[in-house]
Amino acid sequence: MLEPEQILQNRYQLKQKLGDNAVRQTWLAEELAAYEPECTQVVVKFLAFGGQVQWEDLKLFEREAQILKQLNHPRIPKYRDYFCIDDRSLWFGLVQKYIPGCSLKEQLAHGKRFTERQVRKIAESVLKILIHLHELNPSVLHRDIKPSNLIWGEDEQVYLVDFGAVQDRAAKEGATFTVVGTYGYAPMEQFGGRAVPASDLYALGATLIHLLTGTAPADLPHSNLRIQFTDRVSLSPSFVSWLEKLIEPAPEQRFKSAREALDALKVGMAKSEAIIPQLPPLVPLNNSGCGISNASERVPDEIIGWNWGAFLLPWLWLFPNRVWIGLLCWVPNVGWLMGIVLGSKGNEWAWKSRRWRSIEHFKEHQRGWAIAGLLVGVPISMVFWGYALIYVISLFQ
Repeated sequence: MLEPEQILQNRYQLKQKLGDNAVRQTWLAEELAAYEPECTQVVVKFLAFGGQVQWEDLKLFEREAQILKQLNHPRIPKYRDYFCIDDRSLWFGLVQKYIPGCSLKEQLAHGKRFTERQVRKIAESVLKILIHLHELNPSVLHRDIKPSNLIWGEDEQVYLVDFGAVQDRAAKEGATFTVVGTYGYAPMEQFGGRAVPASDLYALGATLIHLLTGTAPADLPHSNLRIQFTDRVSLSPSFVSWLEKLIEPAPEQRFKSAREALDALKVGMAKSEAIIPQLPPLVPLNNSGCGISNASERVPDEIIGWNWGAFLLPWLWLFPNRVWIGLLCWVPNVGWLMGIVLGSKGNEWAWKSRRWRSIEHFKEHQRGWAIAGLLVGVPISMVFWGYALIYVISLFQ
């Protein structure tokens, strides 16, 4: 059982428990002066083998120690030691330099909201770390980037911590990687056991969105596997496009590397060939008066249908709509047939025959003619057909 002030390996004196879960414990400790000229604060991560801890947990723990030992980056806490304690239970300990500061998760919990400028700075810092990791031979994947694993140091620098899910890519092609990561931050391919460098980019994007919105990505709405966040933030369009490219569901649609992502961030916009902005659908707008025979002019689906104004008042409707073929409605014997044709084709022909400010302008205009047709055309038609009926009856008397 670990307790405060306990000394381990005759070297590390435990001071304060920083974290505890079913698998690991994390302690703040002091490295005694016998090993350092000055008392040095360190973080000791413990794993107690047995119980809920399985071989896979131990393999990840040992892998973390092995990889950290090889890393040398100013924004990754330095590896100091790895040891085993056999005191009724088998404890394994991993020691790293302590970074004074607080995690971005703690800042979010205290109500902090990050500005675009602050998030850009964080993104740049993390990308520089990822460039170092991904360009190692073999490359190293963190696989668990999230606010709790990013420390805002007292020196105003961002540090990447907790390499418990780390994976080096020395495995042969086709090998299955261990499935790790945090839901909401890890991309789909990682839960499929196939992490790639772009998987870390996705996790970074999800983390930045959390910082900007104050809402964990798992709690944000999703559409077609994409995190929906733009309605909750006020950002420059280029930064929105950059973030959306980081969180593309398909890894091949994201930036090819952390270096490419950083270059795009620095210029303020993603490269045109890499980002296709989501444009609103084109609204058909006829401003040419191209005529009813023009087959290249697309007629909006929402205006296709029967035109009551053209059917009920064909001899007047044709003039403001400039459908001159409608003059045939004035010709005896074929006028009634032309009225039916105008009712059927009136919307399409009117759209092509004059200029309209918008679809709504067109619909409002035709709606007015429909009302006029009901108020004027129907009574006139009733009178006309009444006289016609009287005339027919008179022929048989």
